[in-house]
Amino acid sequence: MIRAIREFAAATALALVLTGGSAAAQKAGGTLRIYNPDSPPGLNIYEQATPFGQALLMAVYNNLILFDRHDPLIRLESIKPDLATTWEWNDDGTALTFTLRQGVKWHDGQPFTAKGVLCTIDLQLDKAQDKVRFNPRKSNFKNLESVTAENDHQVTFLLKRRQPAFPTLLAGGFSAITPCHQTPDQMRSIRSVPGRSNLSSSSPTNTSS
Repeated sequence: MIRAIREFAAATALALVLTGGSAAAQKAGGTLRIYNPDSPPGLNIYEQATPFGQALLMAVYNNLILFDRHDPLIRLESIKPDLATTWEWNDDGTALTFTLRQGVKWHDGQPFTAKGVLCTIDLQLDKAQDKVRFNPRKSNFKNLESVTAENDHQVTFLLKRRQPAFPTLLAGGFSAITPCHQTPDQMRSIRSVPGRSNLSSSSPTNTSS
């Protein structure tokens, strides 16, 4: 291990010498190509449990909320809006309500509504009629009693007991929102997956956590 670390350090030092050893020598823009030793076995993000499948597909789907990638710490304060614009706990901390963005469409033109959130949670809880082939994230939501939709643009997560850190489960790469009008079989297909939602140009900033 020590030898490997030394070899890596030497290679890094050589790279710095060859590139001028300064960030000033770098140019903005262009394409960064990174070697990936594997490829996703499918495009259904809920059937992925490895970095090779999960990390790549995070660029395909959206979350309700996301960790700020510019914050080096994973914490509640670094959570930012994505498909949701605001979120708020009830008085006893057992119900978390999200207000959803309006005017959002999937890449195939279908509208994003609260129904997509309900279907996504049903998939993760194995309550959907068409189930995923295996479900590596079901245990994340063992404290989740149900999810309800007050209307097309508001959903509430009802917990069995208080769980202040629950938003962190929705802000990571394991909680992407998927379309209701696509079955798990269709989401495995490159031709059928509707892809990342077309978010509106305005970026919401008002959040409550």
